[in-house]
Amino acid sequence: MNAEHLSVETRSVHAGRADLTALGVHVPPIDLSSTYPLPGIEDGGAAYDQMAGGGIPGDGQTPVYQRLWSPGVARFEEALADLEGGEAGIGFGSGMAALSAVLLACVAAGTPHVVAVRPLYGGSDHILATGLLATRVTWTTVAGIGDALEPDTGLVLVETPANPTLDLADLRAVTAAAGQVPVMVDNTFATPVLQRPLEHGATLVLHSVTKFLAGHGDVLAGAVVTSSEWAQRIRPIRAITGAVLHPLSAYLAHRGLQTLVVRVRAQQDTAQIVARWLAEHAAVQHVHYPGLDGADPAGLVGTQMSGPGAVLAFDVGSYGKAASVAEGTRLITHAVSLGGVDTLIQHPAALTHRPVADGFKPGQGVLRLSVGLESPQDLITDLDRALSQL
Repeated sequence: MNAEHLSVETRSVHAGRADLTALGVHVPPIDLSSTYPLPGIEDGGAAYDQMAGGGIPGDGQTPVYQRLWSPGVARFEEALADLEGGEAGIGFGSGMAALSAVLLACVAAGTPHVVAVRPLYGGSDHILATGLLATRVTWTTVAGIGDALEPDTGLVLVETPANPTLDLADLRAVTAAAGQVPVMVDNTFATPVLQRPLEHGATLVLHSVTKFLAGHGDVLAGAVVTSSEWAQRIRPIRAITGAVLHPLSAYLAHRGLQTLVVRVRAQQDTAQIVARWLAEHAAVQHVHYPGLDGADPAGLVGTQMSGPGAVLAFDVGSYGKAASVAEGTRLITHAVSLGGVDTLIQHPAALTHRPVADGFKPGQGVLRLSVGLESPQDLITDLDRALSQL
């Protein structure tokens, strides 16, 4: 069957598995080899040059070394690229490693200036604000992107829904304002189940695979989905910096894609119930969630996104109250990260967004809630117990 005509539900299960029958296996094999036998010096050298230059091994060609290429990682990359509608995926050891590779590619091309829209994940904000990788950043809004562009601008970076306050950015407006400058969208919160940025004009899609894609809190990984041209620019940076995704992590992330659609939709259903309940609670000042009435004035949910997602944030007014709630839950785990099958709560200003400049940190009363697969009533009971202590 033509994969382009298959639903996202079917593709999430079958992507990256087209050759399994020919191999005589039902699940992808795990190849943990760190090195591979060389058929000869010349053949090995030719393979090395091909992969170090951003290519992939040809039929029967040796992969040489795991840092250059790995079959299990390639399977996951193929599957994620299929779901995002991109030409190529590149797997990394973490989401920050993936972002770093793209920034280094911009620097190498002589276009080190980045235009970025806040809010972003705290690590992304920090690496740009410090100029650690020899980039320069101009912070702006979506409306200000066009005016922020410079002759050496190599990238426009947005995250939508944004971490942690779920701000939405109109990707058509972003890409129009960026013009010929590539746009990279952090799609970690939405996943390709709810949003596919390449369909709206983006050039690169960034994922912390650790979150929803892997989905079980046991994988550290990142990925970029993009064009073949950009992939050829990024792969050599991954190889030379050693930011490669480990094959076992790739296997687990690939397995996570099989249940991605059902997990995200079920978690989203619960998040909508919990968000509406929080919005009515006397101890909660505000709920950040695009699925609430009036929270999406541009109507991006239902057009750009197929749903509001499974992450929300709520403001209880002060650091002390937020700490009390985060430390007062019993069923909900007080921990950073998100997108797993269990619900997590954390205080962004003190943790994930701690490195962000003071004027741009989330409010001290804001808590981020990543909703899992538990019963919504059990989650509400746990939150009500914690909020009742305020």
